[in-house]
Amino acid sequence: MLGIIEIFLFLCVVYYLFGKRTGDMVDVMSTRLQEAYGSWSYNGFNWGDGGQRGEERPTFDFLRRFGERQRKKRAQEKETDKRTRESSLYEIKEFVMQIPPLPQNMPQGLACRYCAPGSEIQLDPHERRRDVIDVLRTTQHVNQGPTKSWWNLATYFPILAQCLRVKKYHFPEVSPTVLKDKRVLDAIEQATIESVREERQAAEAQGRVFSDTETYTKMLEKQNKRARKVMKDMRAKMSNVLLQITSWIIYKLLPCFLTGAVAHPAQIEMLKAASRRTPNTPLIFLPLHRSHLDYVLVTFMLLNNDLRVPVIAAGNNLRIPFFGEALRGLGAFYIKRKIDPITGKKDIVYRAILNAYLQHCLTAGHNAEFFIEGGRTRTGKPCIPKGGILSVVVEAFLDKTVPDVLLVPVSVNYERLVDGNFVAEQLGQRKPPETFASAISAIWKAVKSNYGLMRIDFNEPFSLKELVDAFKRNQEHHTAPQRIEPGDRLLQQTKSSTSLYGTDIVQEDNRCLVDSIARHVVYDCASATSVMSTNAVTFLLLTQFRRGVTLSVFARALDRLRDDLTGLKDLGFTGNSEDIIKYVLELLGEHLITLDTINGEMFVKPVNTVPAMLELAYYANTLMPFYVLESVVTSAMYALLPQDVLNNTATTLNEKISLLEEDILELCHKFCDILRYEFILNKPCQDLDTLLRDTLHKMSDRDLISIPKKMHTEAELEAKRMHRRLLLNNDIEDDEDYVTYGYEEENVVMVDMNQRVHHVNSIAILAPIARTYLTVVDHLHRLLGNSQLEVEFIKGALAEVRQKFDNQERKRFSGNDKELPEAPGKVVSGTGESVSVEMIKNCLKLLEKWSVVQVECAGGVRLLSLTHRYHSSAGIEEVYHKIQAFNCISHFTFESDRLL
Repeated sequence: MLGIIEIFLFLCVVYYLFGKRTGDMVDVMSTRLQEAYGSWSYNGFNWGDGGQRGEERPTFDFLRRFGERQRKKRAQEKETDKRTRESSLYEIKEFVMQIPPLPQNMPQGLACRYCAPGSEIQLDPHERRRDVIDVLRTTQHVNQGPTKSWWNLATYFPILAQCLRVKKYHFPEVSPTVLKDKRVLDAIEQATIESVREERQAAEAQGRVFSDTETYTKMLEKQNKRARKVMKDMRAKMSNVLLQITSWIIYKLLPCFLTGAVAHPAQIEMLKAASRRTPNTPLIFLPLHRSHLDYVLVTFMLLNNDLRVPVIAAGNNLRIPFFGEALRGLGAFYIKRKIDPITGKKDIVYRAILNAYLQHCLTAGHNAEFFIEGGRTRTGKPCIPKGGILSVVVEAFLDKTVPDVLLVPVSVNYERLVDGNFVAEQLGQRKPPETFASAISAIWKAVKSNYGLMRIDFNEPFSLKELVDAFKRNQEHHTAPQRIEPGDRLLQQTKSSTSLYGTDIVQEDNRCLVDSIARHVVYDCASATSVMSTNAVTFLLLTQFRRGVTLSVFARALDRLRDDLTGLKDLGFTGNSEDIIKYVLELLGEHLITLDTINGEMFVKPVNTVPAMLELAYYANTLMPFYVLESVVTSAMYALLPQDVLNNTATTLNEKISLLEEDILELCHKFCDILRYEFILNKPCQDLDTLLRDTLHKMSDRDLISIPKKMHTEAELEAKRMHRRLLLNNDIEDDEDYVTYGYEEENVVMVDMNQRVHHVNSIAILAPIARTYLTVVDHLHRLLGNSQLEVEFIKGALAEVRQKFDNQERKRFSGNDKELPEAPGKVVSGTGESVSVEMIKNCLKLLEKWSVVQVECAGGVRLLSLTHRYHSSAGIEEVYHKIQAFNCISHFTFESDRLL
């Protein structure tokens, strides 16, 4: 009852507060609306009577019709707006979104994809292998199409028009600023002080009167005069007019002895894109050096594609009358072959001028070119790089003289070498000096000959800044000390009269960085080198058909080789294999390869003399870096084979022999150590062990070996999981796809002896190196009890290698060998290419690395002697057996015919 009373009282209060006031509010609103309606007039309508009814109020019927029209109008506007938005969306989808340009201050993502995985692909691999163009017959600045004009000079003189229309650049002269460089002035001051000190010591010894002030003034003037002369002899004087004239001469002269000079258009466009992307960043071209024609053709290629031609580091041996000045006008600056005139005393003034000149060229906007191998390769293989000039570029970057440079590895290859051959130098003879007469004679000889095709490949430009950053990151991530083999040591850093290292200008701390970049460049150049027809044919002759082969069998082998290389290496030839072989035989000549007819079949055979073998090996060695790891792996497998297999027992020739993968890889690393001065087997950013494992799997894919997958029972898997838990203290959970930690599973490799022919051919690739190294080690007995000049030791070892070859040849012919085609799996015992000074020098470097020999420099000569540990016959035999394992082909025989 009390609740009902409370509700009643609440309702009374609400009525009192809102009842009367609500009614009053309604009355007020009604009055206001009536007043508004009575005072409202609408002048926005057109009544159709000239505005006469503007003061009349509209009817309710008219207002209804007007409202409907407004609603329809709003609906139409909404539909129109919807269609406009949809149309805009379609336009956004149809047009490519404009990406804002990258900042122009630094190149981004221009690095090796192994060093910096985020780097962009500048050249599509498919673009690398599209059709090439012959630059000697291409005039891109001349319109010879349907729209050509008969009033145009290019219609009648296309080559002249092409040469006149190339893009011209300004090449600033930097030599005046070089002589004012602080480093040069400091070097002159230091050299003056040293000269004054020497004069004072001489005067005191002779009892003469000596004046410091007078002598200082005299020596300072002498050093300044010498600095001006050094700069005058060194500098390049580039001329657009001379570049145009030389371009015209090349267009006319080179087709006389070259079938063509080909290049990829996509590679040229890649260089142009890099130049546009970083217009103020100099390009450093780093070709592998094969011929004096290299730098001429690189300049010609860049000039006729409107790229800035570089200044080129050239040896002062090329400063011959007329040609020296002509090369200077094309961009050559000359460097002395022997930088220090006095052995053991550094020429600090010359080194400072060279360093300052290079850095001022880069800061002035010049591109640069130098050969990272130092000189031309004498063997056809890429040489171990020399980092002297590269170190100057790296120092310029590290001290912020230049913000960045782009390194461009360049590969140049010839079907037939224009410079002739290097047989005489390989046999220990001195290189004849370049003279005006020899240059004219070489040009005249070249014009009357045919040298086939020339091929040039430009690799992707790499940012030095990103390479340095990547190497530093890798060093931080791999700080663990490397395992050192007993006897391993660093080579003795003797004072060099040709290197820029070891001065106040090039810091010794950066040697490792410079060497890593240099090896990276050489590896990239070798990988990108195109395979010419002469490379493929000579490679097969020296690894498979030393005793000769019929043309049909040879053609099938060449087909297989081309199939193996397709997609992995650029082939610089096309067509039928038999026609290619005949073309190579005609190009190289009968003094290297003979073609006879035996029993109605054409028979191809290499000339088995030392000079011929050395020249053939020069062309074949272009393919050696591509197959070297496979040869190393195969050699390691055969070195581990049981003795009964090596002795050719009939029960094992058709079986599969099982070997442990880890044993193979361990021996491979030892063989790779032997080859450290012959090949660059991997980039500094690559792991050699990973490459060797990849090589095993590639051989398995080609059915040369087999790597069976291990199938485990559930109990074995559970045991492995338990083993893993114990090692990791139960810190992780079970999973099926685990990586065994701390548990090395022994993988097995099955060597298929049915593929022994291919195996032995693969081992034969490195057989000449093993033979030479073994002979050099055997020749170490001459050092027991005494020392010997290095030059004399090399001559003696070379004579011994050649004597062994001659003895084997006489023995073979005395055995009534009828010179018939060889049976599958046989390799001729004689290897004339083993008679090589370069191999002997590389072997001595290896022996010095192993602390077997030591080198002492005295009076400008190098003296060889054995170290204490190996100063005995037993010590020499230890080294001999270490290398003998690499020469595993020596004990492998088929059908009682010893292979080596």
